[in-house]
Amino acid sequence: MRRLSLREARQLFRRRSWKFFQNPETSKIVSEIIAAVRERGDEALLSYTGRFDHIALAPGTMRVRDEEFESARARVENTPLGAALRHAYARIYNFHHAQLEKTWLTHTPGCILGQLVTALDSCGLYVPGGKASYPSTVLMNAIPALIAGVPRRVICSPAGQISDAVLYAALLCGIREFWKVGGAQAIAALAFGTESIEPVAKITGPGNKFVTEAKRQVYGMVSIDMLAGPSEIMIYADETSDPRYIARDLLSQAEHDEDASSILISSSPELLDRVDVYLAVHIAGAERKDIIENSISKNAYALYVHDKAEAWEIINLFAPEHLEVLASCSLEEVLGAVQNAGAIFFGHYSPEPLGDYIAGPNHTLPTLGCARFASPLGVYDFIKRSSVISAGRSFCRELIPDAALIARNEGLCAHEASLRVRESGEG
Repeated sequence: MRRLSLREARQLFRRRSWKFFQNPETSKIVSEIIAAVRERGDEALLSYTGRFDHIALAPGTMRVRDEEFESARARVENTPLGAALRHAYARIYNFHHAQLEKTWLTHTPGCILGQLVTALDSCGLYVPGGKASYPSTVLMNAIPALIAGVPRRVICSPAGQISDAVLYAALLCGIREFWKVGGAQAIAALAFGTESIEPVAKITGPGNKFVTEAKRQVYGMVSIDMLAGPSEIMIYADETSDPRYIARDLLSQAEHDEDASSILISSSPELLDRVDVYLAVHIAGAERKDIIENSISKNAYALYVHDKAEAWEIINLFAPEHLEVLASCSLEEVLGAVQNAGAIFFGHYSPEPLGDYIAGPNHTLPTLGCARFASPLGVYDFIKRSSVISAGRSFCRELIPDAALIARNEGLCAHEASLRVRESGEG
C-alpha cells in the first residue's frame, strides 16, 4: 500500500469528492440514452438491452414472469442459501422496523399542529448485475420500502444476469414487478415511464457510473436515494490489532471494482508493514485477483498517525463509507469522536462484510465524503411528511398582526390581505 504523510492525506482527501461525477463524456452518453427512452419507450429499452447486455429480448418479454419467480423459488428455498437469505431478511427487517415514523399532532389552546407521515406511492429499486449477483441489494432496498408501506415496489436489473437468488430475495420482499432492464435506460424508464413500465416517485439502488449519472440527471423529475460512488473502507488500527483481519477486510472492498478505496491508518509502523506482507500473500491467491490488484495499486493507502487525535481528524475528513475501528479504545470514545462515517464497525469481530449481508443495518451508504451530510438508506427514504395546521378563529386573529407585519416587510401585499380579511371580516 502506498504510504501517505498526514499532509498528503489532508490534500488528497479534500479534493477527491465529486471527481467521480464530473465526466462530460459519461454525461453526454447518458443524456442521449434518457432522450431516446423518453422518445421511443420500450423500443429503446429493447435496443439498448441488445447493444449493452447482448440479449435479444422480444417485445413483451422484459418483465419477469410468474413461472420464472416460482422456478427460482424451487431451486433456492430449500437450500442453505435460501435459509441464509431468510435469516438476513429477518434481521434487516427487525432493524429497519425501528425507523418507522408515525403521524403526530399537538393540541394547544386554539390550534392543532402536526405532521402527516405517508408512504411514497411507488419506488424503483435498481439491482446491478455485471461482476456479481446481489440478492443482498434486493433485501437492503426492498425491505425499508416494504416497512414504509410503499404499495408499488419495482425492481430493474440487467437482462441475462438475474440470478435465482436475486429473484428469491424479491419474492421474500413481496415484489412481483421485476423488469429485465439495466443501465441508464432503466433509470430513464423508471423516471419517465414507457409503454410497459409506469413511472415511479423515487429511485434507489447502486450502479455503475452510467446508472449514477442517470440518477443525477433525472433527479427533480423523481427523487433518488444518493449518488453512490465506488465502495470504500477505512480501518483505524494499532499495535493491538491483528494484521490478518486487517488485510482480509481491506481486500473485501478492493474486490468490488478497480475504483474501490482501501485505507489503513495506524499509530504502529510495524503493523503497517505486517499488513503489507499479508496483502501480498492474499492477493496472489485471490479469485478476483485482477480487480483487486488494480484497486490496491490505484486506491489503497497506508497512513501513520501519531495519536488518536490525528486519527479522528483523518476519519472525519475522509468521511468513509465503511469505518472499522480495531484500535484499543471504547465504543463510547469512538461515538464521541467520529462525526462523519456511513457505518461504524467497532471491534475485532465486527468485519464490514457482516454489515453487507446480515447484521441488520443498511449497506446502502454514502460514499466519496458524502457521509459529511448524508445517511444510510432507511425507511425514512420511502416516506414523506406533510405539515398540518388547524387554527381556530381567535388563535388566528392573535397571530395576524405579527404575520401581517412580516408580510408587508417582504413586500407581499396579497399575503397581508389574506391575513387582514380574517381580522376585519372585510375584503
